[in-house]
Amino acid sequence: MSQYTQQFLNSVLSQGGPAALPYAEGMKWHIRQHLLHLIEAYASLQPKTAVFTHNDGRTVNLLQADGTVPMSYQGVTYNIPVIIWLMESYPQHAPLVFVNPTRDMIIKRPHPFVSPNGIVSIPYIHSWVFPSSNLVELARNLSHFFARDPPLYSQRKPSNPNPNPSPSPNSGYGSMNSAVGSNAARPAIPPRVYSPTPTPPPPYGSGRIMEDPAEVFKKNAIDKLVGSLNGDIREMRKGREGEVEGLFNAQAVLRKRDEELRKGLKEMQDEKEALEQQLQMVLTNSDVLEVWLRENEGKLGTADVAAVDVDQAFEPCDALSKQMLDCTASDLAVEDTIYALDKAAQEGAVPFDQYLRNVRLLAREQFFHRATASKVRAVQMQAQVANMASRAPPQYAFS
Repeated sequence: MSQYTQQFLNSVLSQGGPAALPYAEGMKWHIRQHLLHLIEAYASLQPKTAVFTHNDGRTVNLLQADGTVPMSYQGVTYNIPVIIWLMESYPQHAPLVFVNPTRDMIIKRPHPFVSPNGIVSIPYIHSWVFPSSNLVELARNLSHFFARDPPLYSQRKPSNPNPNPSPSPNSGYGSMNSAVGSNAARPAIPPRVYSPTPTPPPPYGSGRIMEDPAEVFKKNAIDKLVGSLNGDIREMRKGREGEVEGLFNAQAVLRKRDEELRKGLKEMQDEKEALEQQLQMVLTNSDVLEVWLRENEGKLGTADVAAVDVDQAFEPCDALSKQMLDCTASDLAVEDTIYALDKAAQEGAVPFDQYLRNVRLLAREQFFHRATASKVRAVQMQAQVANMASRAPPQYAFS
């Protein structure tokens, strides 16, 4: 596959602005692959761009595959000149195919698959379905249907009065004439003659054709320029790939930091909520203490402080508070007793078996006191929440 063909397709399909070809951006890669596969299978077809004129007069620059499609007729291979136009909606819709007869060819009339103006209409075109349909299969179907009924024939030429006529330049491609001067039409499928003028004989009897030095210099310059351009493109691609890799690594680091920041922010929000709850609890307790101080501040105004009974100085405000006070006092008393037993056991004042038995009984009693205190605390919290809700302003009240 020619490297210049690939470069040509890459260039025309990547153009932007007013010079851009009118194909969908998402389909240009498919168009490139279809043409490359076609050229690989049929080297006689070459891609190019040309201006296509619609029936309404609109002109548009489109891609086409121009060349010949081989066909076999009665054991001889002929080349049918065709043009395959890739319309704006390609490859969603089928291309437009024309036979392109040379000056010495005419289109067979009538023909089941070719109209008088050269438009080809075969079943494969009518049943075109993307993405299963492609240009390679289209060319194979053209060869198949053209072989069944050749669409082009050579025109009859007047007899040459020269008794020794020179051979035709197209005679090497086969002829369907059974005899010279026959009135029967013959399918003429020779390739188009691009150089009708004969080549002058080489000077001095040389067997080689001398090339123009200007053309040689131009060709060498183009080859050198293309090689240098390809090297620059490779270097640029390596540099860009390294930059992209660095950006991907930076993106991964930034994502990791983002996750850490989000996690830290959530932890701080949770801690803030916990501190707000503790602050609310402190404020509630402060209110309770302030109320108690206001109620009991006058009692010590005239009384003797030494005569005040410590056990009677604090009175629970309700049954739950009294129960909580009793449970807490019992819990702390049991804790002190266990501590004293530990000291006595270490000093040997209490036998070890008696120590274990007493500690087991005290621990059991302490467990019941702590369980009761936990239940009382829960009930008190519910009561405090209800009390706060009742004291809140209307705009903060629960609905």
